[in-house]
Amino acid sequence: MGKIVAIVNQKGGVGKTTTAVNLAASLAVLDFHVLLIDADPQANASSGVGFEQTDESISIYDCMIGNRMAAEAITKTQIAHLDLLPATIDLVGAEIEMISFDRREYRMKDAIYTLKNDYDFIFIDCAPSLGLITLNALVAADSVIIPVQCEYFALEGLGKLLNTVRLVQSNMNPDLAIEGILLTMYTSRYKSSNAVVDDVKLHCKDIVFDTIVSRNVRLSEAPSFGKPIVLYDVQSRGNTNYLNLAKEFLLKNGYTIYILLLWQKMTNRWAAVLAPSLAVGRFPLAQARTMPWATTASSNSSPLMPTPTSPAPSSTRLNCRIWLSPSKPTGLSSPSPCVP
Repeated sequence: MGKIVAIVNQKGGVGKTTTAVNLAASLAVLDFHVLLIDADPQANASSGVGFEQTDESISIYDCMIGNRMAAEAITKTQIAHLDLLPATIDLVGAEIEMISFDRREYRMKDAIYTLKNDYDFIFIDCAPSLGLITLNALVAADSVIIPVQCEYFALEGLGKLLNTVRLVQSNMNPDLAIEGILLTMYTSRYKSSNAVVDDVKLHCKDIVFDTIVSRNVRLSEAPSFGKPIVLYDVQSRGNTNYLNLAKEFLLKNGYTIYILLLWQKMTNRWAAVLAPSLAVGRFPLAQARTMPWATTASSNSSPLMPTPTSPAPSSTRLNCRIWLSPSKPTGLSSPSPCVP
């Protein structure tokens, strides 16, 4: 059964939608089945993955208010394993319409609960408020990611949001956990950014992601093209940040990270990529282990991993070497940006 993660902060402009879109896309390109739910009337997450609304479009509003099936509203995106449950401007009036409803705090949970069997992860992009729609997302979620901009004003509201999460845990969703606090829009040359990072890590050190998302022009350009950063500019720092976040997210959730080395014939060198699922290289890991050109090392040891000096035999369908370790192999001539 999949995990539902709400991305929440009552302050606007802290990177909620950017995180929802790009974390979901990063996990999808790593072969996880991911659903992105847009619970913000501005519908930026929907447009950020290329969704274009039509008169026939069904949205999260129709599922919560009109009792439409959530499966009817799901649309495909440009990434094979990433689906979208979009939002429309109709969601603006949903809170008023739900006032007289029974179990109004559970409308989203009731609408999407059956989807957990179809996806590995479901991410909910919330509006910049703590209204009834956001409350629905917190009740439906298994955990929460809290993006915090590396500025003082964003830090001010963090305590209030954590109190809101505790209230939801006490009264409506006792299983709700804090997945982590994600520091965003970081600029290393600003003293204020470094001060916010130090303060958050001092007071919330157990729940802060090690990954910090830096300010990046390519990251801010990508939504205008309707693409996640992994499709818009795979070499950008923003893509590196979100792939590293995906790696950290998977490790926190008990997944093993496989480092897959692929021989690039064009450049005549090895490149490292992350392959966290068991279907690395498009064939089962157990089968890969039996192939003569595949070498493995235990993740419980600290193996020295020298740079391969020659490619695998040309007769093999896919040239690769697999290490069962979350650590970066030493001596790689050109590591992928997703291996920090």
